[in-house]
Amino acid sequence: MNLRRDVFQAIADPTRRAILLLVASQSMTAGVIASNFDTARPTVSKHLQILTECELLKQEQNGREIYYHINATNMREVADFIEPFRQMWEDRFNKLETIMKTYQNKKTT
Repeated sequence: MNLRRDVFQAIADPTRRAILLLVASQSMTAGVIASNFDTARPTVSKHLQILTECELLKQEQNGREIYYHINATNMREVADFIEPFRQMWEDRFNKLETIMKTYQNKKTT
């Protein structure tokens, strides 16, 4: 039985989040990605496998090299989950700003 990994399990690991940040700016080979970490290359390969299995990264073969690049479409699942929380905090900060302005206005009058 082949189970698809959950994107939230994948991004729970700080190394995998760092890999996503690296690859977000440009496609990279496993070797280049691994050179950014103080861990063994097989460990980074395992992280790449997990990110690929949950389709947060895509692989593209170019000659003998395999390049990893971000799959922005599947990052949408994470963004959609986070959006209500972002909106909630934005609303709270806006309310706090209103309270602070009201307090300042009362203080200066």
